Amino acid sequence: MGGDYAPQNVVEGAFEALAHGHDFQIVFVGPEPVVVKAIAANAKSARYAGRYSIVHAEEIIDMHDSATASIRKKKESSIAIGVTLQKEERAEAFVSAGHTGAVMSASTLILGRIRGVSRPTIGTFFPCEQGVCLIFDAGANVDCKPQHLYEFGVMGSIYAREMQGFASPTVGLLSIGEEETKGNDVVKEAHQLLKASRLNFIGNIEGRDILRGKAQVIVCDGFVGNVILKFGESVPAFFKSAVRQTVKKSFVAMMFAPMMRGILRNALKSMDYEEYGGVPVLGVNGISIIGHGKSTPKAIRNMILKAEEMVRKNINKRIEEALSDNSAGDAA
Repeated sequence: MGGDYAPQNVVEGAFEALAHGHDFQIVFVGPEPVVVKAIAANAKSARYAGRYSIVHAEEIIDMHDSATASIRKKKESSIAIGVTLQKEERAEAFVSAGHTGAVMSASTLILGRIRGVSRPTIGTFFPCEQGVCLIFDAGANVDCKPQHLYEFGVMGSIYAREMQGFASPTVGLLSIGEEETKGNDVVKEAHQLLKASRLNFIGNIEGRDILRGKAQVIVCDGFVGNVILKFGESVPAFFKSAVRQTVKKSFVAMMFAPMMRGILRNALKSMDYEEYGGVPVLGVNGISIIGHGKSTPKAIRNMILKAEEMVRKNINKRIEEALSDNSAGDAA
């Protein structure tokens, strides 16, 4: 029931994921009459009979609900029940485009943390000259200790290696200068922890280095990470608007605009959230993927496929093994 266009987009996206032929099943969680109606209205439902089931949930957490309080008060919500299915080993992953804070809270409170993790983290994808980089934390932890930032680096490095195919992900610590003496006390202490690890730590990076792709994994607290994320989300719309205004001022530009449209679309593709589906919650004792509230069927499909891949690659086990070694050697 999560997202602005639920449940139709969720159902369509789930069937698109099943179309990829991977051997998994979908469990739809929500008010059963509503879910049944949405499935019946989808032309693909008969094709995938037997590959999905429905678990009834009386309540829905909306965007106005408090994140942590809603999990305690709305125990029959689709988010709480969906995460509990994983806790009870009736599911191996949970995917939602609903209330980000509620999914994060439910994942942490119900699933618990992986051994060795102080704070679970949410990561996000960000475009850069080399393709894409990852930022940890993207808003889950506003106030962080040096140990938290170190753990974000370890978990982010494992995710980047296993899920993005970076052989030895470069890890950069976001600061106000490249020198290790720059930054507040938390950043300076985190620098020393990361420097002493066996991660491929390249030192401090600055804001201008993000789009340059200087680091494949960028570590920062959730306050800074979320500001970067929200700023990044505004760039494509601004760029399109700026191009549109420029074209209107030139007759020659208007003539060539149709030919440039495809080039512009491809250039901005790396900033399209649909391509990545959702962001992972790393550090919880399970798999949770949180999607954008405006998730399309394509985004839902990619979220589900990402969750399935995380299960297959046993990402959590790798995180636990890496953090059991203070030097994080397995994460390098």
